Amino acid sequence: MKLTRAFSLCLALAVTPFVGVASAASEPDDQLKQKLSDTLGIEVISMADSPIPGLYQAITNRGVLYISKDGSKLLHGNVYDMNQGMKNLTEAALAGPRLEMLKPFEDKMLVYKAKNEKHVVTVFTDITCGYCRKLHNQMQEYNDLGITVRYLAYPRQGVPSPNAQEMEAVWCAKDPHKAMDDAKAGKSIKMAKCDANIPGQYQLGMSFGINGTPAVILEDGSLIPGYQPPKELLYNLERAQQ
Repeated sequence: MKLTRAFSLCLALAVTPFVGVASAASEPDDQLKQKLSDTLGIEVISMADSPIPGLYQAITNRGVLYISKDGSKLLHGNVYDMNQGMKNLTEAALAGPRLEMLKPFEDKMLVYKAKNEKHVVTVFTDITCGYCRKLHNQMQEYNDLGITVRYLAYPRQGVPSPNAQEMEAVWCAKDPHKAMDDAKAGKSIKMAKCDANIPGQYQLGMSFGINGTPAVILEDGSLIPGYQPPKELLYNLERAQQ
């Protein structure tokens, strides 16, 4: 079963029940994790009790899923707390794991470091994206505000695709920063290959719940979808620290 097909069901997906899923201590059973992985073809990174009684919350390489403790029902979507101003609990659950999941990709990032660094953000970008180009053209303004920007690739056409090949060419260029400048100015880039792991970067973005670019990961792991002007981004970074 393809994951996209499973996710097209709005409320629940029946999976074959099996015995012994939930223990008395309410710890997820390894069988349940394996069932979820086998049924949907995904990687289960972690699983624990969810904010909703009777459901586990699974952090996967395709985002957050909720599964009943008997293994028979699966939910996909955001959970909000109506007593906390409609706080998005699903987004909050991803914040910590995002920071850990970013670490193996730090050596793949294209970094634009601020001289007087106060904040560091990670931006999933696409060289063909209009707002990504706008953000890139303002890089000096971000840096002047003390914001270091780290790029990861998120080719919107997916992988494999011509879009992904072009982004690999940027990452693998002799001067990746110049290649990024040229690509986002609409110039042609000489094709090149290396161990940039563009597919891995793309899959990481998908696991973060990203479906468009630019997408900005703040220092606390929270996600801001879309373009943020320099001063607005600084405001959001400072507010996140309060």
